[in-house]
Amino acid sequence: MFKATVYVTLRESVLDPQGNAVQESLHTLGYDEVGDVRIGKYMELEINSDDQKMAEERVNEMCERLLANTVIEDYYFEINKS
Repeated sequence: MFKATVYVTLRESVLDPQGNAVQESLHTLGYDEVGDVRIGKYMELEINSDDQKMAEERVNEMCERLLANTVIEDYYFEINKS
């Protein structure tokens, strides 16, 4: 069994209005040292398999088909034996 941790973020070329709102709010609270803020998604998946290569292939397929909008988002993942 493996645990996959998936991170999805907007591509650098895509505007992030939610990130901008958080940045402005942090500045309003006095955290002026904060620069660019980007908002993303974090997911944990439990993969029932004993084959790490197969698990990696399946998670990549899940990201491409559902978990990330690859037109505007980038993703990466880590897989660890659990």
